[in-house]
Amino acid sequence: MNPKIEVTRVFSAPVELVWKTWTEPALVMRWWGPDHFTCPSAIIDFRVGATSIVCMRAPESFRGGGDTFSIWTYKKIVPHEMIEFVMNLADKDGNKANPTDLGMPPDFPVDIRTVVAFKDLGNSKTEMTVTEYADYGQMSHFAQLGLEQSLDKMVAIFD
Repeated sequence: MNPKIEVTRVFSAPVELVWKTWTEPALVMRWWGPDHFTCPSAIIDFRVGATSIVCMRAPESFRGGGDTFSIWTYKKIVPHEMIEFVMNLADKDGNKANPTDLGMPPDFPVDIRTVVAFKDLGNSKTEMTVTEYADYGQMSHFAQLGLEQSLDKMVAIFD
């Protein structure tokens, strides 16, 4: 098993605007979650040591729908260059939850170290790479696909 998943995308936007897709709730709500999932709320507290709470809503066709909450606890922020946070599943109030209590398989990771790297390519183009350092076990394929689809939705913000 590969202990990480990684996705790179190029945006037709300057790095300052791509950066905002992680810091502004209205923008996070446009991309968080794979295809057919929505993000009805994003409470963003973008400071080292602080925690954001994001909600992903499944479509009715996916096991009857429902909301899944994640928290992002920020470890390092280098403006327009890098964001490092630990992602955890949580309850609606932002309390860290055990993934198995939320219906995830027993090999689903509790702590997911995530690094988002930004590279200014010039000419209003930005490359962004998201790396999740975790072994998702039997969910690895879906974690990779979910990240790819979420970032595709992010790219579409600037199309």
